[in-house]
Amino acid sequence: MSNTKRWVLLFCAGLLASCSSQPSDDFSHADITRVKNLSTEFAAPYAVKTAGPAAIDPRLLGPQKLPPGVTFDPAECGETAQQQNVPADVKGNMAALTAEGDGVRYVAIALETSERVPVSTPSDKCTKVTFTGAGVRGLVEVVEAPQIEGVHTVGTHRVLQTVTAEGPRTGEIYNYVADFGTFIVIVTANPLVQADRPVAHIDTGRARDLVARAVDLVKG
Repeated sequence: MSNTKRWVLLFCAGLLASCSSQPSDDFSHADITRVKNLSTEFAAPYAVKTAGPAAIDPRLLGPQKLPPGVTFDPAECGETAQQQNVPADVKGNMAALTAEGDGVRYVAIALETSERVPVSTPSDKCTKVTFTGAGVRGLVEVVEAPQIEGVHTVGTHRVLQTVTAEGPRTGEIYNYVADFGTFIVIVTANPLVQADRPVAHIDTGRARDLVARAVDLVKG
């Protein structure tokens, strides 16, 4: 598999958002490559892979595209539901780990940007946004995020249902983002599609714990 395809598989995530942290914090010892040390959190039957560090490609961190003509409720929250996770011109590096097992995929991504990046957080009106369109419907909602001292975090849950020739297909993904200084840590969790097996339950508590652990590792 090419490096490009590997990154695409690692980072195809849904809506991500976060708040900004205090610029006075000292993160001089931070290292994004230490996110790979999360591998110790996953025993068999999980299969773990790592990638990077490599230059940030914002296209790999963008939200899932929705077809034209989709309507949103509240209507003014359409931009929030489809926003780019980081600016298109962001510069820096990223490293990641992916773990698959028990019917679930966890992805942890650490980014270091060349300067502080303004990362959006949903407004009070947009904490739950539903959308409908031709052959598609779903929602994006804010969910509980881990509380980490000195770090601002936000969690989102995205559900997308599409209609195919074989019938309706539903996918979901949980996204947790921690923002501190010029560093961003992202953890996503989604069920895997496995033939003849029921959709696995996402352990959101574990996902939140991974965010806290990843931040601790990166900060050093």
